[in-house]
Amino acid sequence: MITAKDKRAVIDWDEFVQNMNREAPVELNESPQQRRARVAQLEKNHEAWFKYYFSAYYTSEPAPFHLKSTKRVMENAEFFEVRPWSRELAKSGRTMMETLKLVLTGKKKNVILVSNNKENAMRLLEPYKILLEKNNRIINDYGPQQKHGSWADHYFITRGGAAFLALGKGQSPRGTRNEAVRPDLIIPDDFDTDEDCRNPETIDKYWDWFERALYATRSISNPLLVIWNGNIIAEYCSTKLAMKVADKYELVNIRDKNGKSTWPQKNTEEMIDRVLSKISYNAAQGEYFNNPITRGKVFDALHYKKLLPYKRYKFFVIYTDPSYKAGKKNDYKATIAVGRYKDEYHVKFVRCAQTTTANMLDWHYQAHKEIAPHCAVYHYIEWPSIDDPIKQELQKADKRHKMTLPLKADERNKPDKFFRIESTLEPLNTNEKLWFEERLKVSDHMKAMEAQFLAISPTSKAHDDGPDAVEGGVYIVNAKTSSDVGKISVNKHKKRNPKRW
Repeated sequence: MITAKDKRAVIDWDEFVQNMNREAPVELNESPQQRRARVAQLEKNHEAWFKYYFSAYYTSEPAPFHLKSTKRVMENAEFFEVRPWSRELAKSGRTMMETLKLVLTGKKKNVILVSNNKENAMRLLEPYKILLEKNNRIINDYGPQQKHGSWADHYFITRGGAAFLALGKGQSPRGTRNEAVRPDLIIPDDFDTDEDCRNPETIDKYWDWFERALYATRSISNPLLVIWNGNIIAEYCSTKLAMKVADKYELVNIRDKNGKSTWPQKNTEEMIDRVLSKISYNAAQGEYFNNPITRGKVFDALHYKKLLPYKRYKFFVIYTDPSYKAGKKNDYKATIAVGRYKDEYHVKFVRCAQTTTANMLDWHYQAHKEIAPHCAVYHYIEWPSIDDPIKQELQKADKRHKMTLPLKADERNKPDKFFRIESTLEPLNTNEKLWFEERLKVSDHMKAMEAQFLAISPTSKAHDDGPDAVEGGVYIVNAKTSSDVGKISVNKHKKRNPKRW
């Protein structure tokens, strides 16, 4: 029984094939000799081959990491390559083009495509099957591929004798062979699931299945190529285990270390900004930056309440943790204002964003104008950030705001950031001694600050500039509070006047 959803899928594929063949017509006037010469020329250049036969997929010029990875898998028959690439970087599409070239040129004969379940594996195998059935350019140059009687959705053999099998992890692949050929190309794709990654024992079970049941189906004497596609979705996952044994892996995020698109030919900065603006910080880090975040490992929640007016505090510390790059796509800059009331630490001003140095300095003036009329204010920035560029920006900012900002460097020799934040702030937060102004909770700055607090763990690569600024502010408050105790004054006991009685 074909459901309405299935019918829609068939219609979509038919339309896709029609468009593909219309936009990429075959060479009708070629002689057999001309065709063979053209095909031989195409086969010398991987990208030219991909672009000619898969124009519907090859919509953007490749990035350098695509080219390097393709060169490795196409030119090493025995190889294990892991592609921990972000979403939207064409892991599956590029692998499909590579696989079909290897098969159509006779270099691989037995392909297993494995995913987290059989249905997903069949979904990934479907475009292979459709292209071999209906791509006119493939049929014209390499002959009809569909072999009647051996053409199921989960398993098929081409007329050229190449076998394709879709397998869900945990299914038995033992004895899988195509005539005398054992599997010579294995493609795990989206192997991990969020649910599996919540239990390390489940990850170990399926990794054991991959090693014993799947990988071991290979022939020792014939080369095997493994192309593992999957970004890192948990701190402990199969993709990370695969990376440990791989001959090569290259971690590629949607943006590089300088905050630029890793595939600008396809994903522009504006496009990336648009997508990331619609999802949470945690989701963006997990899906696009290979940085899965387990919320609440150290801080499970922050505390908010309506704090006192500024005049009720003796002083405030305005503290900044700057990033060293000025762009909007790099580390976060964070500025906070914290004061102490009895044994509590109150954060009443928060700025936390990816922004320029000029904007970061403006935050100090904004906080100063808000607080200074009511109590004393001290301005600090993490050392060694007061360098020549900062000094130049500070001079410009003084002119803009028509005041001289008394900015000092926090010159202490700081210990490890995670342990410093954990040891100072976690006890305060747990004992409800660290409070944030309630009205700040709805601001984007406070949302970024809270996301960074909840993401903190010993192994996390998440941004932590916000919590670092809070730790710095609390440290300076404590230092100034302890140094302000002063000398203890002792009043001498006066002798009584004996004549008084």
